Amino acid sequence: MRITSADVIVTSPGRNYVTLKITTEDGTTGLGDATLNGRELSVASYLRDHVCPLLVGRDSGRINDIWQYLYRGSYWRRGPVTMTAIAAVDCALWDVLGKRLGQPVHQLLGGAARDGVMVYGHASGESVDTLLDAVGGFLDQGYRAVRVQAAVPGLESTYGLHHPGTGHTYEPADAAVPTDNAWHTPAYLDFAPKMMEAVRDRFGYGFHLLHDVHHRLSPLEAAQLGKALEPYRMFWIEDPTPAEDQGAFRTIRQHTTTPLAVGEVFNTIWDCQHLITERLIDYIRTSVSHSGGITHLRRIFDLADLYGVRTGSHGAGDLSPVSFAAALHLDLTVPNFGIQEYMGHLEPASEVFKTSYTFADGYMHPGDAPGLGVEIDEEAAARYPYEARYLPVNRRLDGSMHDW
Repeated sequence: MRITSADVIVTSPGRNYVTLKITTEDGTTGLGDATLNGRELSVASYLRDHVCPLLVGRDSGRINDIWQYLYRGSYWRRGPVTMTAIAAVDCALWDVLGKRLGQPVHQLLGGAARDGVMVYGHASGESVDTLLDAVGGFLDQGYRAVRVQAAVPGLESTYGLHHPGTGHTYEPADAAVPTDNAWHTPAYLDFAPKMMEAVRDRFGYGFHLLHDVHHRLSPLEAAQLGKALEPYRMFWIEDPTPAEDQGAFRTIRQHTTTPLAVGEVFNTIWDCQHLITERLIDYIRTSVSHSGGITHLRRIFDLADLYGVRTGSHGAGDLSPVSFAAALHLDLTVPNFGIQEYMGHLEPASEVFKTSYTFADGYMHPGDAPGLGVEIDEEAAARYPYEARYLPVNRRLDGSMHDW
């Protein structure tokens, strides 16, 4: 079935989202997420000007061929903008195929390997006491895994804290130009183990405990943190050091048994090849929206399975419900599934995106609607125009730049 149109929808219902809508000659539509936090207009422009014109007239069922055409046909390959655009096309084509066949995407991927997808929530607090209240709230809702972040004493701002009135989700991209955050590694390294100790003392070990370091430590500092957290049986520490140097994780691995997770900023299988094949990580966190869609992410997960590395896909709220649904469909089918991040979406996102996925007892299911199970209300989307927002930047106390 030939593609007759490909359109880009940019909307801001609580967050900025870029959605690709593909339509085939029989009127079937498919959706893909092309959101790249802080660079939404770059991806939207690339899709409109360089990708969408290439799709019209192509057979929508030839998903692998179109993926290779868009990837290999670009001499300067990879990169976040290109791979996010390809991901949007890929997911939209899987959505079209599922709708045309009357099947949910997880059936097209081989069927469910489990009854549901375990997700983790985001608990945070301006103090350890408020963090503990938040953790208790997630456990009361039935979550079996909780990520914890709390304000580091002495720092004016700390990554991962919810803003008042936003419930369990938050938006770190908070201004039209990047805001300056302060960072001091010694204060963080002193505080993090105390935070984990307080959580385990209050709630015990009957649930999975996660923490995001967010690329902020050197390999030796990350090793020190991992060693200090071993008594608290972490499910993982995420992004302990910047991952441009994959070999840096070897240093961490040599000093701690705390599980390591990384990958939300990766775009291709080559970004994590050595991390996986040398077993330097325990969980790969690549997302369906930023790593070439379902087709390419499945290759990454298959490689990881060969080396005992499990999945733990990125699922922050700056990825739209389309992206989250696609992740759930793939999660449901892979043998080496580990866990799925779930932050949720700020309102009024539910006015724009209609979803079929559900949460119960710590697990989510993508539902059995044909395709991805997400639809977009374009009239509602038009009511929420794009607003420029950027992620913050980090500076050390001496004013020098640091990883955010």
